[in-house]
Amino acid sequence: MDKDLEKRIREAMLNPQNMGELANADSVGTVGNSDCGEMLRLWVKFKDDNGRKVIDKATFQSFGCETAIAVASLATELIRGKTAEEALALKTEDLAGELGPLPPMKIHCAQLVEGALRSALEPGEELKPASAPAPMAVSQASANLGDSLKPKEGVKIVFLNKKQDAQ
Repeated sequence: MDKDLEKRIREAMLNPQNMGELANADSVGTVGNSDCGEMLRLWVKFKDDNGRKVIDKATFQSFGCETAIAVASLATELIRGKTAEEALALKTEDLAGELGPLPPMKIHCAQLVEGALRSALEPGEELKPASAPAPMAVSQASANLGDSLKPKEGVKIVFLNKKQDAQ
């Protein structure tokens, strides 16, 4: 990977933005990539802005590599103030923001973020409040990540397949 890109990722990792659950989110999207084992959950809260329903805040949790975390951090800033339609119109490479173009081996990180965004905002899906999963208690430490991410009402989990990853 390019040294400049590594530096930008490292800088994004030093101060990730919008990480963690978002109380009272209007929508939640979760995706996973079975090839690499990464998962990402995105919470979205809307507000009214002069009659337009825009994204007020978005947060994320990532169970993936540093690049996925950096892209999610930048993307949650990028979509703020946009309508759902405007956010969905962003291309995978747009979501990487100031990281710039990602090498082929890291494009799946931006696709993971795009998938979570689509899962949360996809047209035709009723956006309804979703309760966040309860944090894993110490006594549940033996539970696996998949168990902690079981869907709640209003949450859909989309597993990306190889065909989508190649696009």
